[in-house]
Amino acid sequence: MRKSRMVAVVLGAAALTTLTQCFTEKQNEGLRVYQANCASCHMDDGSGLRGVIPPLANSDYLVKYRKQLPCLVRRGLNGEITVNGISYNKPMPASPKLRDDEIANLLNYLQTNFGNKNERYTMQEVTEYLQYCPRR
Repeated sequence: MRKSRMVAVVLGAAALTTLTQCFTEKQNEGLRVYQANCASCHMDDGSGLRGVIPPLANSDYLVKYRKQLPCLVRRGLNGEITVNGISYNKPMPASPKLRDDEIANLLNYLQTNFGNKNERYTMQEVTEYLQYCPRR
């Protein structure tokens, strides 16, 4: 009887520890990465700067170029792109220091905020796409 109580206490403590990890700041990691790396150009609301910086809000680009987005974040972008029917041709700086999980959290934040209701990325998917980034 005493042994079973001890097991119950240990299992309860383990469950409590696991449950509290669900309520950490990690749930806002995508927002944190966005604010630290993207918001200064794309604006806090993802609206961009008309004609200069493309919007992320209600952006067709996030759906059309889903596989390329992890590389775009890591390596940056040069050249003309079209977002919601408007052409943009301003370089986007790379974020080579972002870890794979930070890129996944950032992209999931973009895919599910600013009016976007797109499919979320898995960590495995982002890691796979990052393996095939073109060299610059």
